[in-house]
Amino acid sequence: MNASVTNMKPALLHGGNLAAARQLFPDAPQPFVDLSTGINPHSYPLPPLPPDLLTRLPEPAGLDRLAAIAAETYGAPSRDCVVPAPGTQILLALTAALVRPGKAAVLGPTYGEFVRAAASAGHDVTEVASIEQLRDADVAVVANPNNPDGRLLMTDELLRLAKARGNRGLMVIDEAFMDVGPADASLGGEVTRYNIVVLRSFGKFFGLAGLRLGFALARPEIAARLSAALGPWAVSGPAIAISEKALADIEWAKTMRERLEQEARRLDAALARTRIEVVGGTSLFRLARTSAAKNLFEHLGSTGIVVRRFPEHPEWLRFGLPGSETSWDRLCAALAAWQRSHISGEA
Repeated sequence: MNASVTNMKPALLHGGNLAAARQLFPDAPQPFVDLSTGINPHSYPLPPLPPDLLTRLPEPAGLDRLAAIAAETYGAPSRDCVVPAPGTQILLALTAALVRPGKAAVLGPTYGEFVRAAASAGHDVTEVASIEQLRDADVAVVANPNNPDGRLLMTDELLRLAKARGNRGLMVIDEAFMDVGPADASLGGEVTRYNIVVLRSFGKFFGLAGLRLGFALARPEIAARLSAALGPWAVSGPAIAISEKALADIEWAKTMRERLEQEARRLDAALARTRIEVVGGTSLFRLARTSAAKNLFEHLGSTGIVVRRFPEHPEWLRFGLPGSETSWDRLCAALAAWQRSHISGEA
């Protein structure tokens, strides 16, 4: 698939759009159970915040502290390798713009914004099917673990690619879901060896997507260029204060990973009872495949449950984790009702 600024769709589908869900399913019971994102439904508890965090500009010293904590958490070589930003979304475009317009390759199928961001920076973008096809691209993009199928590439495979690419352009590794990936799969500690930029998302694992916080990990000269592009006060005072505490809370993270793994297995069991095949994912979401995906999507939506559809893969649905027992009950009841009607329709 080739993409450019001229042929890009005016808007891409994303999870979390409840206004669109209400338009699509106006008669559905409220509130919606939103399973259309891969965001942790069990958010980090917000600490009390001093009022002056909202009345003063963020202090540079606070951003320095945050970068140091993020370097330790994500395994970056030093604080100078870390760029805090208002979400990783903005970093996609800024990173692509560090390389003069040329050829970009995105390992797919994956998150659609990679293609759009590279195209907006002037690159001729191709979505490719194998890691070998990334070798000659000026900008090579990999999501690891991948969204939506959870595909995971090991560090040795990615480092071989980085070595083969040499000093050509940039290799961007989006590790938005690495908080629930294997501890040794991140390339955060390798960013000074090659032209690598690793992106880390704060909001997904900590369940605070509205805080808009992400990080780029790169060697200091690349990090400095990204920082300059962002300008001063890119991260808000409340975001700095909350994430400082959350990133340092190792015990919370450990307990949460165990909880998410248990709940992902519970979701697997619920889908299996409905004879829906799980074909991938992480402990924050599961990718399911069924020839009746359109029918199931509409059935769930009519009951007030929103999952993620993929028009380019009409047999896929992505399920996030319910955040409460009430939401679990609604999902299981809706799946059971769909199975009964589906079996009846086949009879």
